[in-house]
Amino acid sequence: QVQVVESGGGLVQAGGSLRLSCAASGLRFDDYTMGWFRQAPGKEREAVSHINWRGDTSYADSVKGRFTISRDRAKNTLYLQMNSLKIEDTAMYYCAAAFGYYSRPPKPDEYRYWGQGTQVTVSS
Repeated sequence: QVQVVESGGGLVQAGGSLRLSCAASGLRFDDYTMGWFRQAPGKEREAVSHINWRGDTSYADSVKGRFTISRDRAKNTLYLQMNSLKIEDTAMYYCAAAFGYYSRPPKPDEYRYWGQGTQVTVSS
């Protein structure tokens, strides 16, 4: 049974940092391109970042220079280091796995597995 489970969310002041983790099990991690999405109340889901097995990455313009995605194949874990957090980063953050190699960001419907999300709240 495949599971992707996010952790690391919480409440942080603007300007602070958080690191999200996503533990994947039941799949061969290297076979999957991994991504982070977020959704704020009343807003559409937004792609934040993706990383393939080669380490190629992409970022939404709104997080470039502040967020860093990485993956640890030994731990089957995806990370999102979030620095210089802003109030507008407040959202539920989701991890997702897309089967195969993607040099471009996968479309949402190309992701096969999704986590339940972890809440990030940035206060002033």
